[in-house]
Amino acid sequence: MINTKHQSILVLDFGGQYNQLIARRVRECGVYCEVHSYQLSPEKIREMNPCGIIFTGGPNSVYLPDSPRVPAQLFEMGIPILGICYGIQAMCHALGGKVATAITSEYGKTQTQFDVSSPLFHGLPSSGITWMSHTDYIEKQPDGFRSVAHTDHCPVAAMECADRKLYGIQYHPEVLHTENGLQMLHNFLYLICGCTGDWTMEDYAKTAIAQIREKVGNGKVLLALSGGVDSSVAAELMSKAVGNQLTCIFVDHGLMRKNEGDEVEAAFSGSELNFVRVDAEKRFLDRLKGVEEPEQKRKIIGEEFIRVFEDEARRIGKVDYLVQGTIYPDVIESGSGDAAVIKSHHNVGGLPDYVDFKGIIEPLHLLFKDEVRKLGLELGLPDYLVWRQPFPGPGLAVRVIGEVTREKLNILRDADFIFRDEIRKAGLDREIHQYFAVLTSMRSVGVMGDGRTYDYTVALRGVTTTDFMTADFARIPYPVLETVSARIVNEVKGVNRIVYDVTTKPPATIEWE
Repeated sequence: MINTKHQSILVLDFGGQYNQLIARRVRECGVYCEVHSYQLSPEKIREMNPCGIIFTGGPNSVYLPDSPRVPAQLFEMGIPILGICYGIQAMCHALGGKVATAITSEYGKTQTQFDVSSPLFHGLPSSGITWMSHTDYIEKQPDGFRSVAHTDHCPVAAMECADRKLYGIQYHPEVLHTENGLQMLHNFLYLICGCTGDWTMEDYAKTAIAQIREKVGNGKVLLALSGGVDSSVAAELMSKAVGNQLTCIFVDHGLMRKNEGDEVEAAFSGSELNFVRVDAEKRFLDRLKGVEEPEQKRKIIGEEFIRVFEDEARRIGKVDYLVQGTIYPDVIESGSGDAAVIKSHHNVGGLPDYVDFKGIIEPLHLLFKDEVRKLGLELGLPDYLVWRQPFPGPGLAVRVIGEVTREKLNILRDADFIFRDEIRKAGLDREIHQYFAVLTSMRSVGVMGDGRTYDYTVALRGVTTTDFMTADFARIPYPVLETVSARIVNEVKGVNRIVYDVTTKPPATIEWE
């Protein structure tokens, strides 16, 4: 793991659904943080020397025998601690207080009263909305604590022991539904932990480049470049570090969106690195011929990608390091705080057995997606790559319902381009987090001029989300949808009907296949 030489906050994970979001919010405040299991030993924590510790939420009841606990000695280390949701209950239980089942549970937006004399709420209103999600509550506070927030049904919505710099809140300050939640975290970081805010992408880039150079030396580096945000930023960072010692293999499987293959090549072919674009469209479409089942399509594309990558890598010869665009959520979700854990589906879909390399380099493994974008801008990547819409690994193959053909891909590419173009013109491209077109397998009767048509239906999908785990459909203005619909049916041959997907996730997924 990169030695950042920054002040840091340690987030101890108790299994809550918002744990990544807590870490993201801390970094938004300009403070570096890492997420580790609650089982991290006090000795390791002392070695890491964080400025503060945050306990996350979790699904358990702390008074049950098998629930996650924290050792009491953690509170004797002099490190400021903030417990959130389950975290406040774990703190209370460890320090001799009592947690019990509440008579009235609280879920969702809850009016809350704050004692603004607490540094947690410094400069904030004395009341506001918080996002609650709890059945248990603090029935008796530990000795030395006082309640500094309450609701109608929760007498201890927040507590503090200011002398020991121990704080707990029952609600979730990290979610947008909690008014002034980010400022509450900011107060904990700056007023209680003494952070100064030294986490910037400029400094991260300089540190990472220097460390990559030291590690690689004169070795050869290989990267599978998909054209997605993560692999593009990883490629640019590696290029700044080792120049032509890096070879990027861009497997153009013919399933990209309109002009994207050329855009990726334009961004990287003029740089110092060795850029290899492989035209593999025929190879992929031949393998996909007659295949309709979505999972089978995904497996074929993943396997074929590896085979093409292997064929091209053999031509390069001996490789010292393989680069993967693993980012921090991947590390967290792998169930380990150890960044060496690699999910098999990242980037190249698995490590080719024959490649003789010294090790793997994961230059983005400390960054969240929004930080990857900031780093891309810091490195000078063009906006169209940095802000590229999320794109599934199998590409348009899973946005063409049923069998994938060149004709269907061309229809979808043109329809999708028009949709994205009009969203951009309407100034909605940063408000809608993902938007794309789907070529359905349904054909219907239409009329154009004096003639009857029997053509495809295109579905449009737009969603808003914070974490892509859940999503709401985007409320795109009707005039924009009207323009998109008119352009597609008039400009794209083979389409006579447009529909808009108004399903949330769950029950639907964001992608159709």
